[in-house]
Amino acid sequence: MVNKIKLPILVFLLSFSLLAIVQLKVENPMILLERFIKDAGWIEILFLSIYGSFLISRMMDPQTLPGWRKLSWVIFSVVFFSQLAIGLAGGEKFLMTGKLHLPIPMMIIGGPVFRGEISFMTILFLSTVILSGPAWCSQLCYFGAFDYVAAGGRTTKKILRHKGVIKSTIIIIVVIAALIMRWMNLPVLTTTIIAGGFGIAGLLVILLLSLRRKKMVHCVMYCPVGTLVNLFKYVNPARMYIDQSCTLCMHCTRYCKYDALNPEDIKRGKPGITCTLCGDCLAGCQHNSINYRYFRLSPEISRNIWLVLTVTLHTVFLGLARL
Repeated sequence: MVNKIKLPILVFLLSFSLLAIVQLKVENPMILLERFIKDAGWIEILFLSIYGSFLISRMMDPQTLPGWRKLSWVIFSVVFFSQLAIGLAGGEKFLMTGKLHLPIPMMIIGGPVFRGEISFMTILFLSTVILSGPAWCSQLCYFGAFDYVAAGGRTTKKILRHKGVIKSTIIIIVVIAALIMRWMNLPVLTTTIIAGGFGIAGLLVILLLSLRRKKMVHCVMYCPVGTLVNLFKYVNPARMYIDQSCTLCMHCTRYCKYDALNPEDIKRGKPGITCTLCGDCLAGCQHNSINYRYFRLSPEISRNIWLVLTVTLHTVFLGLARL
């Protein structure tokens, strides 16, 4: 009962504080309402902080978390792409000041390699990995929500074969292609068309594979940013493990859209490398055998830390993420 009060208050305070720093310190207004009416950004900050507080109050229950995670992630993507569409249609205030890049996660990697400089989105992405491990792939990526929606329904127990090889091959191809295009000094229009083709191929993966397999094939096997998350998420201390009370009923596999709870993973006592710590599987574990670990803290405190960090980042991103 205490956590049901404390955690929403904590998310409210963290979200408000972080957004307030942006409001006070960034010269060009980053809060959308501030761009239209002076000091109206504070109203948006208050609204977003209340939203974050409400969201964590619903996600604290493992049984209701999957539904609220899905809804909040879809809201984030809709807000992001709506602002982009309005901005491209002429509403310049809906766009972030600076260079526009395609809203394809691959550009977080390919863009800096091609330009030879780190972009704002790359810094933003790396900071989330440090703060919340793999939360980018479960709550913060503007593209991943589409894959999650497509994978909705009863998840098959069939394993995604060769995903490690495919993931590694795609990220290598992306980096090499970006280096070649930089060496050839290709014009921006040409590189944009190539990047757009990669994004369209990703949408086809979602429509043809994720929709049919009921697993997030795009995020797990195709997206190179997802591969980076899998590799670097261990800089964050958050982990998930399966304790000895597990009966190997495999019921949890029906809840994992990231193909991280296959029989061999469960027998090893921990989810596979593609796990994003999203927590959906907790709703499917009838014996409460799946737990969070954060250093030597208890499973409950560890999960609370994860939720607070993830929901706070989601809330802040909702107020700031645009191109």
